[in-house]
Amino acid sequence: MTYASREEKEEYEKEKKFEWSNANVLHVSIANVFFSLLCAGLLSLSKDVDKFKFVFKISRKTFNYICSLVKEHMTAKTANFMFSNGNPMSINDQVAIALRRLSSGDSLIAVADSFGTNHSTVSQVTWRFVEAMEEKGIHHLQWPSTEQEMAVVKSKFEKIRGLPNCCGAIDTTHITMLLSSSEMASNVWLDREKNRSMILQAIVDSEMRFRDVVTGWPGKMNDFDVLQRSTLFKLCEKGERLNGNKIRLSEGTELSEYIVGDLGFPLLPWLVTPYQGKDLSDPKAEFNKRHFATRMVAQRAMARLKENVEDYSRSDVETRQE
Repeated sequence: MTYASREEKEEYEKEKKFEWSNANVLHVSIANVFFSLLCAGLLSLSKDVDKFKFVFKISRKTFNYICSLVKEHMTAKTANFMFSNGNPMSINDQVAIALRRLSSGDSLIAVADSFGTNHSTVSQVTWRFVEAMEEKGIHHLQWPSTEQEMAVVKSKFEKIRGLPNCCGAIDTTHITMLLSSSEMASNVWLDREKNRSMILQAIVDSEMRFRDVVTGWPGKMNDFDVLQRSTLFKLCEKGERLNGNKIRLSEGTELSEYIVGDLGFPLLPWLVTPYQGKDLSDPKAEFNKRHFATRMVAQRAMARLKENVEDYSRSDVETRQE
């Protein structure tokens, strides 16, 4: 692609990064919505729901809930979105189009053809949906806001393998991307597996609920680089997060709040990683077993999320249309 100026190129890249970042965060929010409904016993396991989920990556019950979340925001602005046959689009139609666009990675034209509309409508509907979810659905993606809520998180983590005062498990994954031919020459998105990808970093609680998400950084970056650029890192380093109640261990040592992560992350006062080496003492080996079992919740959460996120094509990202 040719750009008129460096500023235009930077603005284009910023716009693409914004859309991809929001797409990943949106899927995390939807995953948390699904979790909430699952806990409430509201999800059906019928074949009809299975077919619906195959297309939209979520259950029909979750779909209806999402429609109720975004309805007010999406209908506040006057817009007469129509199908090609002239019939108006309901809020359910618009949500279905947006979810299909975000969950499949299909081009605007492909999604438009499958729903019987035009690509401009798909683009506008998708952006309105993303904006609505950012405003109305963000409460499904948040750090525990009270000591009582955090105490519940800690208690459930300790029940896994006995690690006390643990507040979360951190992990990263790579979302594979399909690049345009002009972008293939750049190695910025090339990860260690030689795939072009974008990094998603997340902290989850013991029930695989996403509590903090960072996304949008290119696959070439390592885990620590992404962590350092996150709001979480800045807050923790300033003592404004993971600064809750300390506990006193049996030998009298005080243990502050922390999260657990693998060796891709550094050992920090608030981030606990496993011991390294082969010939570890029995206590260290036992700690590593407990640490591994505890942080596995993050890996399982990432795996579940990626089941619902197929490859995204950056070559199809469109400039936002107001």
